[in-house]
Amino acid sequence: MASTEEQSNVNDVMVAPASGETQQLLKNQSQKSIEESDEENKMFWQKISIYQVYTLIIFLITYLLNQLDRYMLAITIKPMSQELKFGDMDCMLLSNYSSNDAISDGAKCEDAKDTKSCFAKTYGNGSEAINPCKWDYNGQGFEYQIVAGPVFIVIYTFAGIFISFAADKYNRKVMLGACLILWSVMTLLTGFIKEYWQLVLLRFGLGFGEAGCTPFVASMLTDIYPTELRGTALGIYNWGIYMGYSLSYALGNLITAANINGQGWRWSFFISGIPGILMGLLIFVTVKEPERKNASMQSEQKDTQSEQPKASVCQRLGTILKPFLAPSLMLAILAGSVRNAAGYVFAYNTQPYFTGIGQTKEDIAKYMGWIPIVGGSLGVAVGGFISDRVVKGRGIYARVVVVIFSLLVAAPFAAGTLFLSPPWAYICQIPTYLFGEMWIGITLAIVVEMIPSNIRTSAVAVYLFIISNIGGNMPLLVPPIQQAFENGGYTKSQSLRGALYILYPGLYVAGAVLFIPAMFLLKRDQKRMQFMEYVNMQDSSKALGKMPGEANPAYQDSEKPPTN
Repeated sequence: MASTEEQSNVNDVMVAPASGETQQLLKNQSQKSIEESDEENKMFWQKISIYQVYTLIIFLITYLLNQLDRYMLAITIKPMSQELKFGDMDCMLLSNYSSNDAISDGAKCEDAKDTKSCFAKTYGNGSEAINPCKWDYNGQGFEYQIVAGPVFIVIYTFAGIFISFAADKYNRKVMLGACLILWSVMTLLTGFIKEYWQLVLLRFGLGFGEAGCTPFVASMLTDIYPTELRGTALGIYNWGIYMGYSLSYALGNLITAANINGQGWRWSFFISGIPGILMGLLIFVTVKEPERKNASMQSEQKDTQSEQPKASVCQRLGTILKPFLAPSLMLAILAGSVRNAAGYVFAYNTQPYFTGIGQTKEDIAKYMGWIPIVGGSLGVAVGGFISDRVVKGRGIYARVVVVIFSLLVAAPFAAGTLFLSPPWAYICQIPTYLFGEMWIGITLAIVVEMIPSNIRTSAVAVYLFIISNIGGNMPLLVPPIQQAFENGGYTKSQSLRGALYILYPGLYVAGAVLFIPAMFLLKRDQKRMQFMEYVNMQDSSKALGKMPGEANPAYQDSEKPPTN
């Protein structure tokens, strides 16, 4: 119970006349508290406007087209490499023969390791013996991995950082629409190429255009949606990955199988490139540039900076990179990069793997045309929703618990895809996507919550730079690992399966292990941030004439976060 003297001091503070400015500040703060309380009492669906839903759908379709155009190469690579003459050569079944007939009579083309043994494969007897095999480009090898990975990733990641510099200052929706039109034009032009070097140049252009997608969208969604819905919004946005990826299988395989005028793979690029041009124009007309969060704080910073010499690119880059030096964020991004690598490896080798075990284009399209949409979309949405619920009252580190659990559950199913025969191999992809893709929206939410709002777009670009360079270049390890298995006497299809065991479910487990120390570091950093916020609120309270404990009663008698 308070002493008489203490109570007298409290009364003096409470009845002391306040200036007009102080009274207005107290009134505004009281009104803000009431509004925040009313807002918190609403159900989450009551906090969403029609325009918020509309913009999320527009951004979702944009990301769908982003992934469709990116992975169309992986689906059409075999007929493309045979026409353009690049990559590895292999023994394969002629298109006018049935795989089942050939295998039933022992003519397994994929078992042949050179031209001579390939043409020696026959089925039938005597004069009726037929060779169903051909020695041709198989759409695999170092040249394919280079154009699928580094050629695209290098420009994609570097351009993303410098494009985002402008996005923190200029109109983001205009830049997003322009980038969408650019990469769509690059996709359309890919249908006209005649040489391998032309493919390399257009992949560079595709990477430059797609570099502006997620940094702009993540920044705008952060400003459009409140904190408690941010993880869910980012998760739904990331449905575009699986929708576009699945659509590339459905569209690419069906069109190449139809082989329109003998140019099926070219038509795949024509058809996938046109919608993006139209969507870019729609963004220009219907989407509004959202007001940036903490705009008043940023304007104060601009006023202060206007009195100082303009920061150079190196200084600007240093400001953006500084938050990434925190061990917690650094380790969380490294863990996400390792998980991202598993996705890149399997995405660019799914078609070669299933083709190598005797699956037709129609078989692959039948399953992979819908499984990533269902499993992956549910995974990121559920992951974002769960992490938003778990983080409430616990903090950012709680999001990582969801990621660790999901990756460890998904890894056995990823291994099952490689171990089991179709259709069970395809069915294993459903839980793999459902659990294994939760990390995307959650990790992105961690990054945007740990980064100051005035550099958020650039910071997201740096984040994508890191995870894309580590993950996107990991497929380069497939050819040497595959070669090591081949040197041990395994066939090409068996060797590819061995490489994928290491770089697919293996990296799921590695990512989960790295997320564990990141979780503890994030918990420590969160306590430090809460303590600093508490100190700042105490200072603000004193300025407004409040008692020190009123700023944050939760900290009055509770354990204070460590300051060391």
